[in-house]
Amino acid sequence: MSRILTAAFIVLMVLGVASYFELSRRWEAPLTLPAEGIEFTVAPGDSLRTVAGKLNLAGVLAHPRMLMLFGRWTGLDQQLKQGEYVIPEHSTARSVLELLQSGKVIQYRVTLPEGITLSKALDILAQEEALKETIMSPEDPRILELIKPHSNPEGLFLPDTYQFTRGTTDWSVLQNAHQAMRGVLQEEWSERELQVPYKTPYEALIMASIIERETGIPEERERISGVFARRLGKGMLLQTDPTVIYGLADEFEGNLRRQHLRQDSNPYNTYRHPGLPPTPIALPGVDAIRAALHPDAGDALYFVARGDGGHVFSATLKQHNAAVRKYQLQRAKNYRSTPEERQ
Repeated sequence: MSRILTAAFIVLMVLGVASYFELSRRWEAPLTLPAEGIEFTVAPGDSLRTVAGKLNLAGVLAHPRMLMLFGRWTGLDQQLKQGEYVIPEHSTARSVLELLQSGKVIQYRVTLPEGITLSKALDILAQEEALKETIMSPEDPRILELIKPHSNPEGLFLPDTYQFTRGTTDWSVLQNAHQAMRGVLQEEWSERELQVPYKTPYEALIMASIIERETGIPEERERISGVFARRLGKGMLLQTDPTVIYGLADEFEGNLRRQHLRQDSNPYNTYRHPGLPPTPIALPGVDAIRAALHPDAGDALYFVARGDGGHVFSATLKQHNAAVRKYQLQRAKNYRSTPEERQ
């Protein structure tokens, strides 16, 4: 009898070892996946059984019970993190389970270009399919609360590329952009040239937004900053078209007219109102902020667009008028007075 029991025990041991090695082989064997891998979502509340079933239905995992068995054995079944994942081509059952408990979910990106308005930024966020849209306009009460003590949110969000996961809200991205702007502005203000004509970081931000809209050529930013700083210092009007256009809003149809430059009712009309406009006119980037706080030390008081996106700078009105006659009164077909529209 003891011999029979011993033999049975040995058979069971052999079968157990064989089963263990077979399961181990399947555990480490590459799964059936396309070269580009597959996207897989762990939904809130998904158990390991649910995940194994989904992988089986997707044709990825032939033995879902094996995943459940090893998951419980390793303890990974209690650590699955929800979100979207990319399961790469040469994955094994083990690596899939490790991926789903790692939290390394798909990261999306959205870019808010320099020089756009906050309204345009919201449009860009609304077009991101993976973002959850919750903000309809710049007047959203959450935005107005976020930007206190300021009452207008224009310019207070840093244009940059932001990462997010599916289901993140546009509000979350805007919070990050505002925090980033606060950090940049504080740092740049602390390193400003002492002679800049701005009393607060917010005034510098207003000037940075004008510089951003006046030129798309990096080498010109500090020169344009210098022109405006000197004009402010001398009590001259800034006389910059982008501020007028911003104030016109929907009234502007692509052609700035003399009547627009005469409007006292437009608070952003720097041809009529001295000093800085009341708020920024766009989202300025780091380089424009830095330029505003480090103006060029030249003697130019005027500049005129050449028509190719760049400008001619002049120290006297006589020189400026000559440049105007040359570049604006004899316009080429491809003439541009301001930077190309930022998309």
